Amino acid sequence: MSDDAAAVIRAALADLGVDAEEPRPGSFVVQLPGERKLRTTCVLDVGEQAVSVHAFVARHPDENHEAVYRYLLERNLRLYGVAFAVDHLGDIHLTGKVALTAVTPEEIDRILGTVLDAADSSFNQLLELGFAGAIRREWEWRTSRGESTANLAAFRHLLPDEQ
Repeated sequence: MSDDAAAVIRAALADLGVDAEEPRPGSFVVQLPGERKLRTTCVLDVGEQAVSVHAFVARHPDENHEAVYRYLLERNLRLYGVAFAVDHLGDIHLTGKVALTAVTPEEIDRILGTVLDAADSSFNQLLELGFAGAIRREWEWRTSRGESTANLAAFRHLLPDEQ
């Protein structure tokens, strides 16, 4: 691990004022607040040659896998420093690497900004593509019990017209 890169990241996170902790030397867990995806947890791990970047975005889609994966691949064309990936369970992540020689406060800000923007701006589309059935069932369950559907309002267009 490069102590220099860890020091740069530590200072950059403090300057950015983000909620971050360092559970072990050179491993940073950053909480990025969003609008659609309320929080994205991003891990920065300083290694021997690079800083690994990793963030969980969404669990394995329930349906429409081909459209979800196509969407992710098309989004990858517009991303800087990270890319969408799918793990062995089918869960969706953002992952990347930054060479130790490229670790600057500006680069850390840029990478975290990319992670936040990609996770947050894609979140509703991923839910719509991969979980439309679950969203409809949740809406029906809540309305049948008089529960609030406020946090589902972005998906109202998925409901049959009579809703």
